[in-house]
Amino acid sequence: MPRMKIFLVGGAVRDRLLGRPFTERDYVVVGATPDELLALGYRPVGKDFPVFLHPRTGEQYALARTERKTGTGYYGFATRFSPDVTLEEDLARRDLTVNAMAEDENGGIIDPYGGRRDLEARLLRHVSPAFVEDPLRVLRVARFAARFAPLGFTVAPETLELMRRIVASGEVAELVPERVWVETERALGEERPTVYFDVLRECGALEVIFPEIAALHGVPQPEKWHPEIDTGLHTMQVLDVAAGLSRDTTVRFAALVHDVGKGLTPRSEWPRHIGHEEAGARLIEGICARLRAPNEHRELAVLVARHHARVHRAAEARAGTLLELLEVTDAFRRAERFERMLLACEADARGRGPDRRIAPYPQADLLRRVRDAAAAVRLDPATTAREPGAIIAERMRAARIAAIRSVCGD
Repeated sequence: MPRMKIFLVGGAVRDRLLGRPFTERDYVVVGATPDELLALGYRPVGKDFPVFLHPRTGEQYALARTERKTGTGYYGFATRFSPDVTLEEDLARRDLTVNAMAEDENGGIIDPYGGRRDLEARLLRHVSPAFVEDPLRVLRVARFAARFAPLGFTVAPETLELMRRIVASGEVAELVPERVWVETERALGEERPTVYFDVLRECGALEVIFPEIAALHGVPQPEKWHPEIDTGLHTMQVLDVAAGLSRDTTVRFAALVHDVGKGLTPRSEWPRHIGHEEAGARLIEGICARLRAPNEHRELAVLVARHHARVHRAAEARAGTLLELLEVTDAFRRAERFERMLLACEADARGRGPDRRIAPYPQADLLRRVRDAAAAVRLDPATTAREPGAIIAERMRAARIAAIRSVCGD
């Protein structure tokens, strides 16, 4: 019976070598059985294969295992775990060489697949040809590309080619929607989320995962308002600006999909896109239903798609129109969501060509001051006590319009 050995693996090893902070540590246990770990007080949590939590630290310890493709999709694998599975065999099933390194108890690095070399070369490269067996890896590689792009990492050409093969096989279309959303939201939270969508487009997966986003590339917009012209390019610029304004993935998702309605505009109407706001709101409802996206992402994205043009025109709007905007966006009751909407709209306004990214966006500050002034309005209870509700509502509306006028001079 081989002696039990424990190795730190995966992201913790990679990030330590890169000098990046990390909080999660995952361990592989070689030469042990589930009963041996149970006898040591480890708590089992794995369903498909043995994963245990350390009795004191709560960190994850998984028995070394191998995987064999048995069907299609993310779950089409048979797993084998045994005390005779080696560390090298366990590392071989991992996606990228930079994720297939281990560290022993003395701090020594075990690197059978060249992960350290690829860290130095700033390459995301697959471990083995078995990479093509898991379609989720297409999204994972794109997400890692978004995470490490600021450090100069790119996807190795041969890995990108395998990603294209996975897409061509049709297996990406079979991915569980919840898994697609989990990877996408994680990518939206990275420093360079646009890289995720660029990589998916480069390997052909964007048309499968987000056909609504893919459809925007090549769609022109009026050059007067959009010097970048191409709607797909504009979308990526908006997401890039949004990433600089907020780490909130609801804001970034709203920025990503704010113009999807333009992908439905008939060619005969280009470069104008009349009615794209409402068309986009309907598309977003469908995207979020398909991917099982959380309600907070869907609600904010729909608001931004419907109302971003009205927010942009706030400085020219009359007081009554501004109050209607506050009411339809539920700005008085949902102040935090309203603030996120303004951030996404600011990203849209500034994501237009190289000269707009540092431009101010006074509309947001105006709408904040307008909302605060209108929200502060109070009616005298003594004068409204006996009045019907409709009259009170009209008095409140008139008072709020007056407060808004005092702010914007309407």
